[in-house]
Amino acid sequence: MTRQPQMTAPELQAFLDEVFPQQRGKLFVEAAGAMTARVRAPVDHSNLRPGGTVSGPTMFTVADCAFYVATLAMIGREAMTVTTNLNINFLRKPPVADLIAEARILKLGKTLSTGDVTVFSEQLDDPVAHATLTYAIPPGRG
Repeated sequence: MTRQPQMTAPELQAFLDEVFPQQRGKLFVEAAGAMTARVRAPVDHSNLRPGGTVSGPTMFTVADCAFYVATLAMIGREAMTVTTNLNINFLRKPPVADLIAEARILKLGKTLSTGDVTVFSEQLDDPVAHATLTYAIPPGRG
């Protein structure tokens, strides 16, 4: 039996805006499905490091957020679901264009959510980063 999402993309966006108001306008939930999510992060010159490449922290943030969204889509409103591990590989230099992070949960348990995120640049076909993640889910939910 396939688990179904507990929250829609618009509900997830509203929740992010509520619990992370400082990020409003910086991250956009484009899709949320069963064990998946897609998040967009607009990129401008404030996201660049010397050499004109998108900074690692910018790519890290969109990957982390996408997996948070995928996990919340499946478990519901649990703001204290937190990253316990994130390993990221930067694959190629992205141009100054929106980043799109596609998250996939590989295993969703009672206390942990584990999976990966592939980060793309809007202007490239090949991924610019790949991350593996584990999130801790608060005990005693629902």
